[in-house]
Amino acid sequence: MTLGKILYVDDDKLLTSTFCTLMKVEGFEDVVVFNNPTEAVEYLKTETPDLIISDFLMPEMNGLEFLREAKKMYPEVSMILLTAYADKENAIKTINEIGVYKYIEKPWDNDDLIMNIKNGIERSHLLASLREKIAELEKAKKQLTKYSEKLEEIVAERTKELTLANSKLAGIINYCADGIIIIDSKGNIEQVNPACENMIGLPAESLLKMKIQEVAYSDNPKMNKAPKSSVKSTILGLSCDNSEFLLRDLYLHNAITEESIPVEINFASLADEDSKEEKFVGVIRNFSQQKETERLRDDFIATLTHDLRTPLLAAIQTLKFFLDGSLGEIADKQKVLLSTMLQSNEDLLGLVNALLEVYRFESGKLSLCKTVFSVKDLVTQCYEELKPLSSKKNISFNLHCEVDDDLLIDADRAEIKRVITNLCGNALNYTNKDGEINVYVKAQHGDLIFSVSDNGNGIPKEDIPNLFMRFSQGTSKKRSTGTGLGLYLSRQIVEAHGGKIWVESKVNKGSEFSFILTNVVAKSRV
Repeated sequence: MTLGKILYVDDDKLLTSTFCTLMKVEGFEDVVVFNNPTEAVEYLKTETPDLIISDFLMPEMNGLEFLREAKKMYPEVSMILLTAYADKENAIKTINEIGVYKYIEKPWDNDDLIMNIKNGIERSHLLASLREKIAELEKAKKQLTKYSEKLEEIVAERTKELTLANSKLAGIINYCADGIIIIDSKGNIEQVNPACENMIGLPAESLLKMKIQEVAYSDNPKMNKAPKSSVKSTILGLSCDNSEFLLRDLYLHNAITEESIPVEINFASLADEDSKEEKFVGVIRNFSQQKETERLRDDFIATLTHDLRTPLLAAIQTLKFFLDGSLGEIADKQKVLLSTMLQSNEDLLGLVNALLEVYRFESGKLSLCKTVFSVKDLVTQCYEELKPLSSKKNISFNLHCEVDDDLLIDADRAEIKRVITNLCGNALNYTNKDGEINVYVKAQHGDLIFSVSDNGNGIPKEDIPNLFMRFSQGTSKKRSTGTGLGLYLSRQIVEAHGGKIWVESKVNKGSEFSFILTNVVAKSRV
């Protein structure tokens, strides 16, 4: 493989230094790094790289903005986005909007990174070569007009070249390890390669009579609102503004083994100015091995955190015995030290419990235990438990419960209490002394609506999309000391009930967190 020029942009100087060392070891000598994306844009105005790698979260210009500028200048150059695990949604947004080649999670695996770098450079070279071929064909077209008297000779020569090119292309398609599928705008399958036949377990003759939505489906609830047409609808929706787009969380049903194969399909439009019907070519990648790796990793984390609970509980109980005098009197200095140790162990236990809850939600192992209960009683209980915290900071903590005493809802009481406590607790933590917090509860048309508003510092607009992600702590201007899992778990709980959670905020004016549970009002007590 021909080594090419690599441009790497990341505001972390340690990562850029590590990257340069890794590239040197792997034999890549032409590597340029920048810690400032603005400087990288200026560099691109005079230099042409073979591969562009960018971090997502950077000052002045984030990865999405930088890669968008780079794409304008070099649409054929392969681009890789580096992102943290919690920023997957932003990575997918970048892939869909810009059409980047790949995204890799930090910290990266060296072997995986090198493989994607080599493949990305090769892809850039192939696209450049393809453009050259297209330019040659355009030139040949002009020559045909100019030298009409030699038409037969020129056509024969060009036909030979095209036949050779088609032969090479057919060889690439037939022997490609990834599945390749071509469909029309209605989802009808028009062409498949052998790898695609093997994934689905059907011959090409059978597949050409089917639609894409008959062989591919998604486990994403947002795409499964209309199962029979979800994949088709997604393709049509994205094709309007994107020449390339990626569909994740898809499965192919293998007709022979009856297995569901996890895949992602990278689609590109084959629209022709002379053709009225748009077509799509999709590259199908089998993610079975990656899915199994992710499952093993999550199981390992869950097992580890579960086994940590027992020694932590033992340590906490032992420290309590010391502090309550059960094991004899201790000095004041020792009490301070033991109290600090107790608080640290309780914080660690809280993190372990939060991680276990995250695993249970994401693995689908947590089933909601729904009961019919009084929503007013629950909200009042949460309010009374948190009210002493507001008194310490002299915060005006007000409850506005606009529901009848006998109104009952059908939901998981413990989980809804967790959400209410978390939202109110966050408001108390982030509201300054002498501030004001208002809690609103109301029911309408069978839905329950809950809101918590404060007059605190507010949240910058750019930080709001990250608030409900895992390990998101505060904002870019102020970080919390918590686990960063409270709002993430709240979102999981609300969505598990079929509801929605959101936030509205303005800097220096305050924030309002709200959630709605639809069709949960059961009845009124008789």
